[in-house]
Amino acid sequence: MKNCILLCLLISLMAACSSPAGQAEKDIALIEKYVEAVENLDYETMQSCLADDYTGYGPSHGDSINKEVALENWKYVAENIYDKIDYRRSNNIAVTVPSGRSAGEWVSNWAELYIRYQSGREVTLMANTIYKIENQKIARSYTFYNEADALRQLGFTFIMPTDY
Repeated sequence: MKNCILLCLLISLMAACSSPAGQAEKDIALIEKYVEAVENLDYETMQSCLADDYTGYGPSHGDSINKEVALENWKYVAENIYDKIDYRRSNNIAVTVPSGRSAGEWVSNWAELYIRYQSGREVTLMANTIYKIENQKIARSYTFYNEADALRQLGFTFIMPTDY
């Protein structure tokens, strides 16, 4: 119930800061293009969607990555680890934050993310990525998903330490 209330609050806040229709459509189209490129492992399109000074954050606190490393990582993962990536039930909402530290154009994408590994194992995650758009490029992203759930689905078990 707490998550439902937080989601409703987030949607209400986003609606209050909604983007002008034309800008929102352009921003959402950019994110849809990027998501499709990720699913198709199309590095050229991924590269064209990211700003030169792109920085991505998450899913863990303190994680960050730049454009060059992000593209290298995606290529490595696609060639050596993943067999398929599919954004299922993907939804986007565009907002304009009018002032403050986070001022600008943003798109939030939340989806059920399906990943099949080359080993044959599969993971389904609820993922949220929030993108900041500048000059029709992705300048920043924040990604959130439950890493422990992904590891559990891959067969890892968690043992509570006896001493805290």
